[in-house]
Amino acid sequence: MLFFFFFFNATATTEIYTLSLHDALPICYGIIGTGMMGIEHIMNIAITDDAEVTAISDPHEGSRDWATSTLTHDVDVFTDHRDLLASDKVDALVIASPNFTHARVLEDIWATDLHVLCEKPLCTTLEDAQEVTRRAASHKGVFWVGMEYRYMPPVTRFVEEVHGGTLGTLKMFAIREHRFPFLQKIGDWNRFSRNTGGTLVEKSCHYFDMMRHVVQGEPVRVYASGGQDVNHLNETYDGETPDILDNAFVIVDFDNGVRAMHDLCMFAEGSHHQEELSAVGHVGKAECHIPDGNVTLAPRNPKDVQTIHVPVDEAVLKAGYQHGASYFHHLDVQKAINEGTAPKVSAEDGLKAVAMGLAAHRSIDEGRPVLMSEFGL
Repeated sequence: MLFFFFFFNATATTEIYTLSLHDALPICYGIIGTGMMGIEHIMNIAITDDAEVTAISDPHEGSRDWATSTLTHDVDVFTDHRDLLASDKVDALVIASPNFTHARVLEDIWATDLHVLCEKPLCTTLEDAQEVTRRAASHKGVFWVGMEYRYMPPVTRFVEEVHGGTLGTLKMFAIREHRFPFLQKIGDWNRFSRNTGGTLVEKSCHYFDMMRHVVQGEPVRVYASGGQDVNHLNETYDGETPDILDNAFVIVDFDNGVRAMHDLCMFAEGSHHQEELSAVGHVGKAECHIPDGNVTLAPRNPKDVQTIHVPVDEAVLKAGYQHGASYFHHLDVQKAINEGTAPKVSAEDGLKAVAMGLAAHRSIDEGRPVLMSEFGL
């Protein structure tokens, strides 16, 4: 298996180092759900060493056809994930089925020892996420939640600067995503909060995960304002209008005194930067811009602003829609499987990200700050 690491020197030039993990056993993957994220995983597994997709399952024929046309080799194809589980063809699973199916699919997986990468959000309800976290704790295989955002190389470098003390003591952290509306999904399942968990669970849970990852603290209080002001208002499905938010501000207070904010707008297609991260400490500030891939470091004194471009190999960029994150994510997952180490993104991380999204929705619905203790956290 081949791992790529980015090293940055004092003059902001970049070198690429490789590390071979010898004697790694090939990992056979089964993909449960072959829509857009399932295809993302197929493409990225294809460019990792010592791993391959050997089976797929999806009840929708078009999605199965998309997967088989993406693959460059024959695989076992199933319409029901339970048949895939019974086939004994895989070592590890990627769950990329619709959000509301995760808990049900996992119920069938607990009887196996298979390794699991479950896409975000972990579940759509607090109760399901709590139960999955409880069961994952005793599962024999590695259980990992798919928070790809941590793995974008520019974001990784940004986090290294924050945690390395470049900014001094962190005081404020912000994530902005200004982008296009939700894409169309099979059966239009993502048009309704009952299926997604709500926009701030479906879309934003990985930003709440990033907050915890960067801040290195636990959320105490959430207050939010948001609405459905532009998108999907003229759409109807079986006589029902979509109820998903298309914009929000969310502020989170952490137990270590850091304040964090998430700014989401899903009718801002013309944005130059789809994602912008900002961290401010007592001696300086760092910014990260996607897709430019730049990290800017700005100390307060002296005002010596430095911008570092963090490159990503073109083949990695072409293998998906997450600015290379899925590839590096899979390298970490495969390393944990091969070495028997704990996941870096656990079911508990997934639970807390879901709970933060649910708290933000409750704050919007009830017009008040929401304590995370209301969610048992």
